Amino acid sequence: KMIDEKTKDLVLYQYEACPFCVKVRREMKRKTLNINLLDAKRNEQAKKDLQEQGGRLQVPCLKLTENGQDRWLYESSEIIQFLQQRIA
Repeated sequence: KMIDEKTKDLVLYQYEACPFCVKVRREMKRKTLNINLLDAKRNEQAKKDLQEQGGRLQVPCLKLTENGQDRWLYESSEIIQFLQQRIA
């Protein structure tokens, strides 16, 4: 389960109907990635975390934790590029 090891520190903040979120989820599905999804519209805590920690309420947003540091990727194209590079 090497792929699960690579995705365990990833969380995707998203909305169900957002076209850019759909694009990212499609890429995840194509690569069969097991990434935790949080709905920032329906989940108040996710919404709050996205705004306070990420800096803005915008989806999709991929939160990645590396060496105890959080990084927030906000653009769908950046997220997809990251997934393609990180999980080849």
